[in-house]
Amino acid sequence: MTQFIWELPDWPHFHYKSESLLPSLGTTRRRQGELASAMRHVGLGARADAYLETLTSDAFETSKIEGENLDYVAVRSSVAERLGMRGAVQVHPDDRARGVAEMTLDATQNFCEPLTADRLFNWHRLLLPGEQHLKVGDWRAGPVSVINEQRAGLPPIIHFVGPPAERVPTEMSRFLEWFNAPYNGEGLLRSALAHLWFLTIHPFEDGNGRIARAIADMALAQDEKTERRYFSMTKMIHERRKAYYEVLERTQRGTLDVTDWLVWYFLCLGEAIQNAQRVLADTLKAGAFWAAHSDVAFSERQRKVMTCVLHGYDGRITTKNWSRLGNTSRETAGRDLQDLVEKGVLFPEGAGRSAHYVLREFV
Repeated sequence: MTQFIWELPDWPHFHYKSESLLPSLGTTRRRQGELASAMRHVGLGARADAYLETLTSDAFETSKIEGENLDYVAVRSSVAERLGMRGAVQVHPDDRARGVAEMTLDATQNFCEPLTADRLFNWHRLLLPGEQHLKVGDWRAGPVSVINEQRAGLPPIIHFVGPPAERVPTEMSRFLEWFNAPYNGEGLLRSALAHLWFLTIHPFEDGNGRIARAIADMALAQDEKTERRYFSMTKMIHERRKAYYEVLERTQRGTLDVTDWLVWYFLCLGEAIQNAQRVLADTLKAGAFWAAHSDVAFSERQRKVMTCVLHGYDGRITTKNWSRLGNTSRETAGRDLQDLVEKGVLFPEGAGRSAHYVLREFV
């Protein structure tokens, strides 16, 4: 009995219902045009900052999808340093933060270069530095599956099983030949298919999701014919990761009609582009903040936490949250906050459990 699409006799000849794709694809393309128009009306500095934020979000969020919590500022600093851009907070990023940033940059900046097995192996090594228990920088040598065993008294749920290891080199050769061939069709469709196809092969012992999303981002860069993209598909996937895994599982257990996956992908992409307008607003606000306080002496930790606050942080500025973001004690967090109050950066509000701080210039 067939379980997964890679077991079907006509794999990997995907097909879809074009008429079902038109509404979501049309909306996504329209939003792309609106974002491009908005970016033309902001200065070069704001565009550079928005680009930095997009790349940082891609690198940071792709790890969060897999349950790995990297230091946001360390990732941002790695990206900024690699690009030679201003605004890199002086931190010491770990190898994983540097590695995921390097992979993201290679996929999107060098989008014209062929995607090869050696390039994928290098991405794999960047993602998994020092993993002695894994086969890193090469195709997997054994089976791979995604299983949920956390069900007391019940049998485990098998969500996915990949092709046998002996098939991986051939499967990847076919995938890479398709990806590198000239393509005259709809570029967003190619990105979605590449994402699904690579994940279904699951060629590595670990890191397949992160590399699949990097390949999809590379295809998006090729579609737009520019390294400068101002929306993060990966961030939107993270926000909808439950639905993401559900539609992937349904698709991989279905037929080679992948219409449902494509519709979901286009809708998610459209929302990512729409969300970029908010990211642009945050970027402009951050630029105004640092300009307004150019004469303030921030400590390294204060600058690091304020960078988090200014770029998509949804919580209140409290002693507890500052302690968590700055990886420090509450006593030290309290001193940091009081110092910024005295310097005119923050303004205290509320009392007791409601006590928090707001940015003074935005009160």
